[in-house]
Amino acid sequence: MTQPQPNILFIMADQMTASALPVYGNRTVKAPHLESLAKQGVVFDSAYCNSPLCAPSRFVLMTGRLPAKIGAYDNAAELPADVPTYAHYLRKAGYKTALSGKMHFCGPDQLHGFEERFTSDIYPADFGWAVNWDEPASRPTWYHDMSSVTQAGPCVRSNQLDYDDEVVFHARRYLFNQARSADDRPFCLTVSMTHPHDPYAIPEEYWNRYRDEDIELPRVRLDESQRDPHSKRLRALYQADAADFDDSQIRNARRAYYGAISYVDDQVGTLLATLKETGLDKNTLIVFSGDHGDMLGERDLWYKMSWFEDSARVPFIVYAPDRYQPARISANVSTLDLLPTLVEMATGSAPELATAIEGRSLVPHLTGQGGHDEVIGEYMGEGTVAPVMMIRRGDWKYIHCPADPDQLYNLINDPDELTNLAPDPDYARVLQPLREETARRWDMEHIQQQVLDSQRRRRLVAEALSQGRVTSWDFQPWVDASQQYMRNTMDLGDLERQARLPVMPED
Repeated sequence: MTQPQPNILFIMADQMTASALPVYGNRTVKAPHLESLAKQGVVFDSAYCNSPLCAPSRFVLMTGRLPAKIGAYDNAAELPADVPTYAHYLRKAGYKTALSGKMHFCGPDQLHGFEERFTSDIYPADFGWAVNWDEPASRPTWYHDMSSVTQAGPCVRSNQLDYDDEVVFHARRYLFNQARSADDRPFCLTVSMTHPHDPYAIPEEYWNRYRDEDIELPRVRLDESQRDPHSKRLRALYQADAADFDDSQIRNARRAYYGAISYVDDQVGTLLATLKETGLDKNTLIVFSGDHGDMLGERDLWYKMSWFEDSARVPFIVYAPDRYQPARISANVSTLDLLPTLVEMATGSAPELATAIEGRSLVPHLTGQGGHDEVIGEYMGEGTVAPVMMIRRGDWKYIHCPADPDQLYNLINDPDELTNLAPDPDYARVLQPLREETARRWDMEHIQQQVLDSQRRRRLVAEALSQGRVTSWDFQPWVDASQQYMRNTMDLGDLERQARLPVMPED
């Protein structure tokens, strides 16, 4: 008997580095619900984002396209409305598609294929955060500084807690409504939280799950002479090179970050419990991942925007024990691969594409049939003056930027990326083919000009639209109160019977 089309629950965490999870070997962090998913699921041990910044990474995972193909340059980039997303493909295949939480859409299209969206975004939808490569020495005032570290610690409440509590509330309400609904279409619900993204502040309930003595300090600390040029620019961008903070504040930041992971894990547990309570767990695939990681002080770097492991590597778990045997996958994959994977899991076949994509389905990995072993990355946001491209294949990671010396690392022999092998003539046999591939794959001068043109257009539009009457692009959640709770448009007995779970039979 053919299995019915599965429901899909895609859970995202923001800025969650894979190395901080017990699933990936961390012995300090407490995340039992994610561990449970991993034990019965397929865990990708070497999964990456394709651009280590919020909006570009999210546009990539939604579309299966690399950043330069769709103009996903920075956190004020617009995702064109005519670029198909997994929500479009699944909706066309008969799915209800819904989003609760962050996706960092910029521009007037705030749905991009989602039939329903329950919350506004936590970040602005306009072009005000456009990067300016024309003035590389000018630091944007709206960007990260080191206050997230110097002010790290417990809190009673925060902006991010307000947001994520709303995200999970609406996600649970949606699941309850699906269990009560007469609409038998399968659903794809995306739940996207903003934790554990900085600022590093979390309620004492989660702060107290950890002790100072259990929080390890960064393993890798470097002298200025050991830093690559991009790392130096990043430290200047968020003022780490000039800030005054000590190991106790670093430990506080990491402790709060770990507490935020436990908060996310509790929300995952709540969603899993809701699936079970409603009976939806019997036919719901669960995918857990994130948009990028966090350096957390490793190499004296913070946040993201780097191709080093803690910034670029993300968790990726697929839980569907009735369909896929539990496994650990060592091959290099990325969130670029999410769209074709979701569509194939949902429909049983590869998507009929309206346009070319660079993502490749992970279903062969899930079914034990092998699969690809490659990640292509592109970064064109803050902290650089030219595109920073990355190729991850086999044991190797290669990083190329026209403004900087090449970097080449063997991650099996050198997991902390301490030895750049690019200048070593003994590794020319590895480096040269990667350089040639880079030249074939990317027209760097053309991409550089595309980025500059886009930045200039968006800065002008942002300035113009801030004058006079401002019309916001921010998504405005709307509720039809005339259809909520008890109204005279429906018999009271029928309403109460249909709203109750389990739904009561008619007398």
